[in-house]
Amino acid sequence: MIKEKVLKGISGWVMVAALITIVVVTLLIMGVGVGLINKGISGGGWVFLLGIVILLLDLFCWKGLTILQPNTAKALQLFGTYKGTLLEQGLWWINPLMTTRQVSLRIRNFESGKLKVNDRDGNPIEIAAVVVWQVVDTAEALFQVDNYENFVHVQSEAAVRNLATRYPYDAHEEDQLSLRLSAEAVTQELQREIQERLAKAGVEVIEARISHLAYAPEIASAMLRRQQASAIIAARQKIVEGAVGMVEMALESLNAKNVVKLDEERKAAMVSNLLVVLCSDRDAQPIVNTGTLYQ
Repeated sequence: MIKEKVLKGISGWVMVAALITIVVVTLLIMGVGVGLINKGISGGGWVFLLGIVILLLDLFCWKGLTILQPNTAKALQLFGTYKGTLLEQGLWWINPLMTTRQVSLRIRNFESGKLKVNDRDGNPIEIAAVVVWQVVDTAEALFQVDNYENFVHVQSEAAVRNLATRYPYDAHEEDQLSLRLSAEAVTQELQREIQERLAKAGVEVIEARISHLAYAPEIASAMLRRQQASAIIAARQKIVEGAVGMVEMALESLNAKNVVKLDEERKAAMVSNLLVVLCSDRDAQPIVNTGTLYQ
């Protein structure tokens, strides 16, 4: 495993001043050499040649200047060997023989396409996710994987597919986790799995969330009818529970206040009528009894 090593470069501004000074001095040396040659003094050519060599070396050293933007890094290699990474923004000077590879440390996001997979119950669904990530180790990102950006995309989609197969789209049992109803737990699990896959590439997953979730088109209408039926059943259960409570309260109130004496048969009829009125999905049409209680 290649781990990131922070490298401190030489201040670029100091080197610019030094290189300019060297250029001026070199030009003076070359001028002295030319003067000696014109006067016919031996050694003038060697002085001029020395000035040219120094000037060429100075020009080569200018190649070592590099600018580092905010939230970027440059990994340095010398003859193929990783030497370290520049992380601090600004103008720096490094060994001109070193090669550099720039890496962005900015926070980036990636949205997978709509993936068609089967959930735990075997139902075909469409799912997509948004992954927010950034590079935290430049050495691993550059040298542990071939292309870290493509690695993030492929591994994120693989994690989304794997997650979808472990959970049902809808929960059919109490306290059962599902993709639709357990968003927080599923999101945490998705982020954990993606992070495990991307850790070897020097990438940190900041956030991962499901951005699209739906049944596949071929079963969407059937599943919608099932959801509607489940909602109707749940609503009816609540209505029946409330109606039974209201009937019980009405009978207890009539008995406590001695409003009317009802035998068991009349109580059963009253309960039946009240339940029909309370549980009906349409307005009941009342019939007024103008006779006696029993006629």
